[in-house]
Amino acid sequence: MIHSLTQDPAFCLMLTLLVFACGQWLFERSGRHPMVNPVAFAILTIIPLLLWLGIPYAQYFEGAQIIHFLLGPATVALAVPLYRQLHHLKRLWLPIALAILASVSVSYLGAVQLSQWLAMPSEMGQSLALKSVTVPVAMGLSGQLEAVVSLTIVFVVITGNLGSIIGSGVLRRLGVRDPKVVGLALGATAHGQGAARAFQLHPESGAFAGLAMALTAIAASLVMPLIHVLLNA
Repeated sequence: MIHSLTQDPAFCLMLTLLVFACGQWLFERSGRHPMVNPVAFAILTIIPLLLWLGIPYAQYFEGAQIIHFLLGPATVALAVPLYRQLHHLKRLWLPIALAILASVSVSYLGAVQLSQWLAMPSEMGQSLALKSVTVPVAMGLSGQLEAVVSLTIVFVVITGNLGSIIGSGVLRRLGVRDPKVVGLALGATAHGQGAARAFQLHPESGAFAGLAMALTAIAASLVMPLIHVLLNA
């Protein structure tokens, strides 16, 4: 009975939604504490459940791929709150552009340098360098930077979870209070999950996080391959 149920493609979708709903309930009950992150809860719960039920990842992805499909429309929907902050963006376009370029460059060079210090394989270092780029773009850049796609996704997911859990607390301890700056920092470093956290903090933070995530993806697509070529010339 259980085996036939788990073979149904809809089972994986329902399992994902149920686990995430439980995580969201715990998140609300905790007073929206960042440590009780519903996405992190879902990841840490679903993995052992799949192992216990004997469901391979390929089967799980096939059943829950509608969620993967909706990632694109959800990202595009960030344009709505972004449009509402258009007057701020027109006034701050230069510092925003410089901040995004600095973030992308430091993220890439820092990851490459760290991988060299730790004597990591080159492919692992390149995968780590893509940690702050949203998944679809990071997957596309993996081929250009000679990175491992599966490893890149792991680093991106880990970065997004850590950024959404500890990012706002670190910024607060550093004395960063401006919602626009908080949003830019979370969106540029923790992509979609950082943007989701920013929306929980303040609508203005969410708008700027969405902007930072989009600009980081564009800047990374242009800057990272160029730096990679220069370093390996």
